[in-house]
Amino acid sequence: MNQWLTTTLIFLPIGGALAIWLTPMQRLWAGVTALLVSVVEIGFWIVSLVRFDFGEAGSLQLEQQTSWLSDLHVSYHVGLYGFSLWLVGLTAVAMAAAIAYGFWAGRERPRAYFGLMLLLTGAVVGVFSAQDLLVFYVFWEAMLIPLYVLVGIWGGAGRAIATLKFVIYTMVGSLLMLASIIAIGISQGTFDLLEGGPSSSTLVFLGFAAAFAVKAPLFPLHGWLPEAYRESPPEVAAVLSGVVSKTAAYGFLRIAIGKFPEPVQDLRVPILVLAACGLVYGSLIAFRAPDMRGVIAYSSLAQMGLITLGLFATNLAGLNGAVLQMVNHGLLSVTLFLLAGVVENRAGSGEFARLGGMARGRPALATVLMTTGVIALAVPGSTAFAGEFLILVGVFATGWIWAVIGAGAILLAAMYMLRLISAVLHRDPGPAARAGGQDLRPAELAVLVPLVACLLALSAWPAAISDRSFGEGDFPALRDILR
Repeated sequence: MNQWLTTTLIFLPIGGALAIWLTPMQRLWAGVTALLVSVVEIGFWIVSLVRFDFGEAGSLQLEQQTSWLSDLHVSYHVGLYGFSLWLVGLTAVAMAAAIAYGFWAGRERPRAYFGLMLLLTGAVVGVFSAQDLLVFYVFWEAMLIPLYVLVGIWGGAGRAIATLKFVIYTMVGSLLMLASIIAIGISQGTFDLLEGGPSSSTLVFLGFAAAFAVKAPLFPLHGWLPEAYRESPPEVAAVLSGVVSKTAAYGFLRIAIGKFPEPVQDLRVPILVLAACGLVYGSLIAFRAPDMRGVIAYSSLAQMGLITLGLFATNLAGLNGAVLQMVNHGLLSVTLFLLAGVVENRAGSGEFARLGGMARGRPALATVLMTTGVIALAVPGSTAFAGEFLILVGVFATGWIWAVIGAGAILLAAMYMLRLISAVLHRDPGPAARAGGQDLRPAELAVLVPLVACLLALSAWPAAISDRSFGEGDFPALRDILR
């Protein structure tokens, strides 16, 4: 059964999407079906977690390979490493929360909406699981379809511009990656990541790096970010920031670093410079953002810069910290965007000038936002502190200047998160906050509390991820870079 677990994780949500689209059902049942499928997805991930041998976390497990296009040496080849197992778990939990929020919010055209959310779930899990470059590309492009429709139909007043920018940026990056995939497949005679061996082509490496930098996004390729995060429904923005951006970080780790050790060493300093610029720039803009979504959006840009610093430190501390921080940021970003949606639903606005004083009479909202915000502050003892500390240790070994920049940006992160908490919960109530409605409802708590519980559990035991992402094994990055 083990060889079918990864395939089940990919195609269960896709099958659920087809069932919702093809089966006549009432509006209520479309959401119920999607929610049930997402919960079953979490169940299959837990089974995968139990059956995974973390003593060999650096080796590919739960693997399945079947010839697909034999003339081109393309196979349906999927499987999970330790780090990708955690990212699949993040996807399952985050998408379940997003679907539950959409169900509570009562989205229009529910069959189309929930089917697209499930399709997105399967595509993201496929990206984290693919071990053949063409299969990876198919799932990578499949993510774009539901995102385009979800933002373009269910987005805000500026959704047309947001969708156009998102598609243009991502399509350019995808075409560069396709060219690189074709080049490496022809040169090595296979598209399989395990069979081809390392490549020394800087040009091919840059094609992959550009695609991942756009999707993350990394500075200065973040032009699509402000509109997309502000105009999307809250749960779609949560998925974009918390989950989809991690497919780019995974691409850097699994393909860029794992497949191109020589170009990584040659271009590591320019990449670290861009990551540091994005970290500082995103933190500064987040500190000046006038609304909740702006703070969360630009903090995501900063966090992806920090994660990239950890990845391209190219040592075990940096890589472990980056993987832990991918999961941390994914859970934090999803929780904060859903909280922003809750506040906007009550107050009619997420602008700080119109908010304030929402802690009064709303203890549940105040508790959830304060708990999430304190973890995002990376206070000692939190899982965010553990991830960021590991990254700083990793980049310090590369050069002390990167650690100084990282520490400074982390200080800025504390400032903008404190500003967000104060602007929403404290200060004098603004016009929107005075009409802000009641406290969190049971349905909203049912969505948010499990996310906060995951963050608290990781704060108690961050080593569950940081010590179980690579371990012993033959992952190419460990074999070719960490020697």
